[in-house]
Amino acid sequence: MAFVSGPRQVGKTTSCRGLADHYLSWDVEEHRALILRGAASLGEALGLRNLQASLPVIVFDELHKNPRWKTFLKGFFDLHETLCRVIVTGSSRLDVYRKGGDSLMGRYFLFHMHPLSVAEVLHPSPPDADLIRAPSRLPDEDWQALLHYGGFPEPLTLRDGSFQRRWRTLRRQQLIREDIRDLTRIEDLPQLEMTADLLAARSGEALVTANLARDVGVSPHTMKSWVNTLCDFHHGFLLRPWHRNVSSTLRKAPKWYVRDWSALDDAGKRFETFVACQLLKAVQGWTDLGYGDFELRYLRDKQQREVDFLVVRDGEPWFLVEAKHQDSRISSTLEYFQRQIHAPHAFQVVETMPYVDANPYQHSTPVVVPARTLLSQWI
Repeated sequence: MAFVSGPRQVGKTTSCRGLADHYLSWDVEEHRALILRGAASLGEALGLRNLQASLPVIVFDELHKNPRWKTFLKGFFDLHETLCRVIVTGSSRLDVYRKGGDSLMGRYFLFHMHPLSVAEVLHPSPPDADLIRAPSRLPDEDWQALLHYGGFPEPLTLRDGSFQRRWRTLRRQQLIREDIRDLTRIEDLPQLEMTADLLAARSGEALVTANLARDVGVSPHTMKSWVNTLCDFHHGFLLRPWHRNVSSTLRKAPKWYVRDWSALDDAGKRFETFVACQLLKAVQGWTDLGYGDFELRYLRDKQQREVDFLVVRDGEPWFLVEAKHQDSRISSTLEYFQRQIHAPHAFQVVETMPYVDANPYQHSTPVVVPARTLLSQWI
């Protein structure tokens, strides 16, 4: 089976339904009645024992709302494994429910779905085993739309500021007042909403839990739990520092990034968060597709030298990325850390530089790269 996890309203249901021969949603009364009849009866109703030219694809949507969803899926898969292909998707709660007592282990692969990226707009299909694509030029209007409207399909497609603001407010309310409220024991939702707002404004900054807890008026332990919850529900994510082969490095303080970069007013923070989200999508996508074990980290030492991002491939540094809105002077810190960790590539990626049709991965020393070039080469 394929489990598809990702942020609310990222397009999981729409994408998976387009692949389905049979679509069953727990929210549809008729579908729910079929599921409750049991795995054997459902297989018979779908005609899975009938000879077919190719295996049918069955999509189960919002199935986690069934208290016995794991038991049902386990039985359905064990009974019909050779007769169909199964996709399971739903809200971001699916990934949280999946982590608790995973009796389905060995019966599915997990795939992460992210907001649209530069590379996906250009290339809807996944990359080949080379991972890094040849550069492609995204039209200027599409580039600007991604930066300012974000990668969520509805606001990106409509490109209307009024709709985007209403959509963003409604999405946050649904995330906190429905998803998080229904699944967790968090009762103080107004303070959790305040936390989400403060974190959005601090995207790209080191997260000091004690300071954030003081600003909101809760204990550091509670704040740490809330941040983890917001990560679990794909509101944002944390980057941990890389410390191997780096002298006097900081080992603990993570950096926080929000998933919807379009909400940021500061151009520098918006661009850094934009790059962070594109990189997270790339490393999780490469891992999900079986190309290796990839991680996204950052670098900072006690002398306050910092590089925004490090991509680690199978436990070894692969390439460094420093994100700049418009500064095209090569960073001495980028050169310093590349020597420290022996990463094959180091890029200073600049938002305002025009596209260049050349492959920056041909360089082994730090190079200033247009964002429009480098970001087109990932997933």
